[in-house]
Amino acid sequence: MPLTRYSAEAFGVLTICLVALLILLGLMCIAYSFYLRSRVLRQGFIQLSYFSGPWIIRITFILFSIWWGFGEIIRLNFLRQQGRVLNALNLRWQENICRCYIVSNLGFAEPCLFLTLVFLLRAPLQNMDTGILSRKWNGKTAGYVLLYCLPLFVLQLIIILIGPELHKDRRELPLYFTRTAAPGMQNSDDIVLCTYPLLNTILLGLFATVLTAYLFWLGRRILKLVINKGLQKRVYTLIFSVSSFLPLRVLLLGLSVLSKPEHILFEALAFSAFLVLLCCAGVCICMLVYCPVADCLALGNLHDLEARGRVVLDDPNDTVSLIVNQSHLEGNVGISPERNSDASTKRGSISFRTFEKDGTSTGAFVELSLFSPSRDVTPPGSPPLLGWPMRPPTHVLGP
Repeated sequence: MPLTRYSAEAFGVLTICLVALLILLGLMCIAYSFYLRSRVLRQGFIQLSYFSGPWIIRITFILFSIWWGFGEIIRLNFLRQQGRVLNALNLRWQENICRCYIVSNLGFAEPCLFLTLVFLLRAPLQNMDTGILSRKWNGKTAGYVLLYCLPLFVLQLIIILIGPELHKDRRELPLYFTRTAAPGMQNSDDIVLCTYPLLNTILLGLFATVLTAYLFWLGRRILKLVINKGLQKRVYTLIFSVSSFLPLRVLLLGLSVLSKPEHILFEALAFSAFLVLLCCAGVCICMLVYCPVADCLALGNLHDLEARGRVVLDDPNDTVSLIVNQSHLEGNVGISPERNSDASTKRGSISFRTFEKDGTSTGAFVELSLFSPSRDVTPPGSPPLLGWPMRPPTHVLGP
């Protein structure tokens, strides 16, 4: 069935609206991250640096999502109709835009998006000194993301550049293996419609296969660390989203070669591929950016942190050092039924160890529930918790 003007407009307007919603979500989360960072620095709560540490990489993840969204808008046939912005360009420039779209989205934005996700997920498994608490972690991680993306970007670019020559040398190779654009006509106006070369899609599929396998392995390691059922649900949600949506997008892009670009089936497949990755990006932004920031701010007014410390500490000159429970480092450590129950783990919690002024640990632990202020102390009879001292004490809590 040929793609009508109204169908193209419907797909185009819906795509632009969904991308706009993704951008609004991203900008809100960026502002939220800056707000948390400013409160941590302004009020001196360096104990919370573990949670605000990867703020630059979280923002980078959002920026890659926005970049990808703009690329999907540029691809639309809606913008090539008479009177639209891309219709004013000649056919050669329209074809070049389609080539740039393939390299930008399939070769850069999407790989960088999921590589950033991987680094955010594996951050808790890194050494504390060289991990999130390191001042260089954000810069080094951004460099690694670009470095690991470079091979795929170069391969996608090579396929785009040598595609026409490859088709001339090998006549038996179907055109859809290397074609980035196809001529079309709407309302007696010649335009160029973007397509998905099958070779580029196959390359993206190989990347998705390796990434999905690594995420399954990484997810198993993370689940050994997490003792909170709420956080377990987040990990499961992330792993399920990426491992299902990314391969599904590759499959839909591959099936798009079965239809001509001027047919509605092609546009429906392309829109479906866009929609599944949009959902994946939205879920990842919520799980990796919004929720961690919300958990940290859910301690409420950060001045309340000092008040809670004064209630628990017998000595007003004691200091509090935020630690992260990491039971997997010392092998299998039993968790009490109360601590692992739905009631106590439905929303998250943060544990604290008290320190004397000379830096010696008193061995006492304080647990602050992220969303239930009434549960401040670990249940009696619970085994001692293992954890990292996140930062040496630098200030005294006291009147």
